[in-house]
Amino acid sequence: MMLKPNMRSQVLPMPVVLISTISEDGIRNAAPWGCVMPILRPLDEILIASWLKRDTLENIRNTGEFVVNIPRSEMAKEVEICAKNFPPEVDEFVEAGLEPRASLKVKPPGIDGCVAWMECVLVEEILREKYSLIIGRVVHLEGSDEFFDERGEMDFERAKPMSMILGPGGICYTHPAYPGSDQAVR
Repeated sequence: MMLKPNMRSQVLPMPVVLISTISEDGIRNAAPWGCVMPILRPLDEILIASWLKRDTLENIRNTGEFVVNIPRSEMAKEVEICAKNFPPEVDEFVEAGLEPRASLKVKPPGIDGCVAWMECVLVEEILREKYSLIIGRVVHLEGSDEFFDERGEMDFERAKPMSMILGPGGICYTHPAYPGSDQAVR
């Protein structure tokens, strides 16, 4: 079946992350993102794509800092709340019931209960007509002791980092499952 090029979200699974920032006025912001990817290994730089009218983008531009939080699939409710279009003066941590987690290298907090946290500083913004590409350098990367072993390897089935794919009924959240696993993928 031939599909329109803009239907790529129905065939391409994407990660789900929550990007946390702080405004110049000290207001905490948390927003879900799917357009995020590593640029260089071992994860020195990442790239996020953003629409131009986003509080998160403004906060990154103004402060030069952000945290990429990797939520568990059990955090779908909180992710959905953060997807709402709140005014810039609203603390989205409060709205979604998120617990802040102190960052070590940047001012914005991470989000407690996530699988991992990437503290980032802005390296470059590539501005296009309708969107912006943000390149960030990971200055601190940390995984939850609950889901990582002493070698730094994640137990994916226990951690269940969230991903998504767009279907006919909207977003379907997924997580990794090993072949032969008796756990459902949804």
